[in-house]
Amino acid sequence: MGQRTYRTIIGTVMLAALAACAPQQQGRSAATPSPIKGTATQGTVWVAVEGGDALVAIDAATNAVATTVSGIREPHNVQVAPGGDRVYAISGNAAMVAELDAAGYRLKASGPTGRAPAHVVLTPDGTKTYVTNYGDGTVSAYRTGDLTSAKVIRVGGGPHGARPTPDGSFLIVANMKAETVDVIDTRTDTKTAAMPVGGPPVQVAISCDGRYAYATVSEPAGVVKIDLRAAKVVAETAVPASPAQAYLTPDGRTLLSADQGTEERPGDSISLIDTQTMAVTGRIATGSGPHGLVVDPTGRRAWVTNVYDGTVSVLDLTARKAIATVRVGEEPNGVSFAARPPLAAGQVRMALPSPAPHPSSSGMPHDH
Repeated sequence: MGQRTYRTIIGTVMLAALAACAPQQQGRSAATPSPIKGTATQGTVWVAVEGGDALVAIDAATNAVATTVSGIREPHNVQVAPGGDRVYAISGNAAMVAELDAAGYRLKASGPTGRAPAHVVLTPDGTKTYVTNYGDGTVSAYRTGDLTSAKVIRVGGGPHGARPTPDGSFLIVANMKAETVDVIDTRTDTKTAAMPVGGPPVQVAISCDGRYAYATVSEPAGVVKIDLRAAKVVAETAVPASPAQAYLTPDGRTLLSADQGTEERPGDSISLIDTQTMAVTGRIATGSGPHGLVVDPTGRRAWVTNVYDGTVSVLDLTARKAIATVRVGEEPNGVSFAARPPLAAGQVRMALPSPAPHPSSSGMPHDH
């Protein structure tokens, strides 16, 4: 499909979305701060602890770890399904994607991925699951539920982060090696466009009307704004350290950028960016190497994984400050939020099926 055809299709899709803008996107506590009275957030914060071979469920109301699920080797990313009853995680070591029952912490399904799987994401209706495979330049598509392979989409380069448009028609992929943001039509599971962004993009966030994508670029360290209808970068801004993930507030007015940096020169804050002007309006201090980001549906709380000090920072976005630090284990990366509270189960061991011989996730860049 040519660029002009792609622009026509996505332009038509966005006309319907422009009428309304809705929210989108996807150990023990080191300290035990009490939530601010009257503003406690109910829900579960799921964290992929890559160096600890575990998923950690944090109770959002108490900022304490409720459950640690071990047995998933090198989980780089985690994603809660719409409804919050299922959780999906990537095992970089086993080159597999796993589906967990969030109510009982049981393995429901698993499926093979490509080499060095990076991120897992679901369509908004929850019917399809996608995994970016950094090591072999592909994106795997699955039928959600049993993780039956639907198609392997070759995009080239090294795809890393990905998110769907709000209506689910397109998957927007940050392709680090190709230095492009790629577009996959989820109806046909084919790549339809690739937009250069001037450096390696790590992750994307999509405006709630589907018009714009925002991509973090590791070098030079910054964030770019892409007009998906015009298929080009229309604005950019610099951040103080190489950014990893990005996330929009529910009203779409502010983009959060996790400015991770490197192990030698780690970042220690997130940037708050006005999506209209692309100006940095403030920063909030975090732990060392902020990587993953998620914002709750109210827009009052955010959680940031700090990859270099093994913690999660809990942020009050209204006060623009950190209110708690939760210790979760070595190299926390991906993070996702579920509105339902966690089942407190302490330590749970989950066994994945034995994978076929496959290279480890060493093909994934360590800093992202």
